[in-house]
Amino acid sequence: MSHPDVIVVGGGIGGLGAAFSLTRQGLAVRLLESAPAFGEVGAGIQLAPNCTRILDDYGLLDEAKSLGVVPDAMVMRDAVDGAELTRLDLRDLETRYGYPYLVIHRSDLHGLLLRACERAGVELINDAQVTSYENTDGGARVTLASGAIHEAGMVIAADGLHSAARELFVDDEPVSSAYVAYRGTVPAEQPRVGSVDLSEVAVYVGPRCHFVHYGLRGGELLNQVAVFESPKALAGRDYWGTPDELDAAFADTCDSVRDGLPFMWRDKWWRMFDRNPIMTWVHGRIALLGDSAHPPLQYIAQGAIMAIEDGWVLGEHVARHRAADGTVDWTAALAAYEAVRPEHCRRVLTTSRKWGELWHLDGLAREQRNALLRARDTYDYSFTDWLYGPTALSPDQEPEMFMPIPLSSVAPGEAALAGGAA
Repeated sequence: MSHPDVIVVGGGIGGLGAAFSLTRQGLAVRLLESAPAFGEVGAGIQLAPNCTRILDDYGLLDEAKSLGVVPDAMVMRDAVDGAELTRLDLRDLETRYGYPYLVIHRSDLHGLLLRACERAGVELINDAQVTSYENTDGGARVTLASGAIHEAGMVIAADGLHSAARELFVDDEPVSSAYVAYRGTVPAEQPRVGSVDLSEVAVYVGPRCHFVHYGLRGGELLNQVAVFESPKALAGRDYWGTPDELDAAFADTCDSVRDGLPFMWRDKWWRMFDRNPIMTWVHGRIALLGDSAHPPLQYIAQGAIMAIEDGWVLGEHVARHRAADGTVDWTAALAAYEAVRPEHCRRVLTTSRKWGELWHLDGLAREQRNALLRARDTYDYSFTDWLYGPTALSPDQEPEMFMPIPLSSVAPGEAALAGGAA
């Protein structure tokens, strides 16, 4: 078997995005996927302008828009009383950042990237479970569960939360948040769909729980996500996140939330893990990408986006460090990749954790949060400029982080007044 320029391990959104990005630069790419067929589980996914900008660069944005929905607004409400707290005008946001905020079915995005890889000539191999990685004199190799060995000048480990390559970099384990997500899609003919505004992404934040819904596939489906903290997980039980906990977690929420619960898939749920940030992603000619490097909690909807950004940034640096004869200075390209991506993703991971804490407050802290959100101007983008602008290719292009507003800046009396006004 001939040796490609690059091997990408993992056929998820991050792996496909990286394979396409590198193939665009004229490299021969082989992608190894452990499953017998390509596919993606889950339901909806949100793509902010920092991602749709890359899809446009790839020539894929129009297709993505045809498969998804470009909503008008994102609205945050209190899950207990249903009152609006704050909103983003997503049409104005598109004007600010130059690209739309798009929601799309995860399988549609995956299929779009898979077709792009097929057109570009990526060598796609299924039933290829990688069990080990190692560097060689001229590149790197991977060994499959079958015993087969694949070699290339470069190996990209895009093999997810439980990456076999990560142990080359750090001895760590996934971190459980004790939160679990239930998902479900509702077809347009159901009365439930008619009771919600499909032009908005709605987020209901409540004590130790939240609920999200938005339209998919041109309004043919309503996507719903219910997330809650599991008492069984906190108690150290092995079997946690069960449907009885789902019902209990949302028992005191408003009608708009409770009306959606019967439509959740109850035979499967997703326990929410991340990992602590690491700043070293490159080991010789082996590099981490996507969830193998930075699996986040999902509160700012950047998990798949970060993976797509990783692949785009790596492709751009390959282009900058490729000689006229086609050879790539991988040392320089990987150094540039590692100089910018780990710090950005560290910010996203830590912000996602903090944002999750903010969403799930109770008592006085919940009232203070609500007061701060109600005071926010709809067109204040200080909390998104660091994230939704152009993806940085070097550390000097990385925007400064936003300045958090402490809950303590709201006096208890002010919080109580704001809560009563709702």
